[in-house]
Amino acid sequence: MRILVISDIHSNFAALDAVIKSAGNFDRIWCLGDVVSYGPEPNEVIDRLREFDLTCLAGNHDLAVSGKAPLWDFTQDARDVIFWTRHVLTTLNLDWLSSLPETALVVQGITLVHGSPRDPVWGYVAEKSVARENLDLFNTPVCLNGHTHIPVIFRKPWDGLKILEETLPVNSPVRLVPHDRMFINPGSVGQPRDEDPRAAYAILDLAEQTLTHHRVLYDVSATQKLMKQARLPARLIRRLRFGQ
Repeated sequence: MRILVISDIHSNFAALDAVIKSAGNFDRIWCLGDVVSYGPEPNEVIDRLREFDLTCLAGNHDLAVSGKAPLWDFTQDARDVIFWTRHVLTTLNLDWLSSLPETALVVQGITLVHGSPRDPVWGYVAEKSVARENLDLFNTPVCLNGHTHIPVIFRKPWDGLKILEETLPVNSPVRLVPHDRMFINPGSVGQPRDEDPRAAYAILDLAEQTLTHHRVLYDVSATQKLMKQARLPARLIRRLRFGQ
């Protein structure tokens, strides 16, 4: 079984469409949350996702848009887009967004979470010390997480002596070693923050027990044009060009 693993689409339909076309044949999508906010096409993104056999988690932006999370932890730019997204979402898609699970899931022997096992929606796993604190909080060899928008692996080898931080290689399969414990973040589809503006995703091959990270170009200018037409914040428009 081939799984398309994605996270942090943020209403960027052009990026999502490029990822789906680039991924080729796959059996299912696992989405690690933050489907909406920041970008200009939330309905189009949700409608496209729902065409597939899909497992999807709630991210912090999804909860904010659906009115299930307070807004004080968001920047003013983010709050502006959250209110705009609430206004443009169809009732059907807002109901779907509200139904997304807010906890970690275990699927096919792999833990899925938006943030971290300790804090499934809001927790950031961005450094080795935080990874160490969370690695014993899930019971599978691998935990896939998003939220940081940075593709990375935090690995605890079988001997348990140290935590390794590894850049997730592009187009090179990572073997899922059953005796290791790993966090793997596939990066962001719609708003990369690793200074690479290309959309990020991963293909998980359950038969081979490998995960392969990919990047794909998409029409950034088309997304920026739609954001300008919607009068979304200028800073959010500019950052797409630079992957920041």
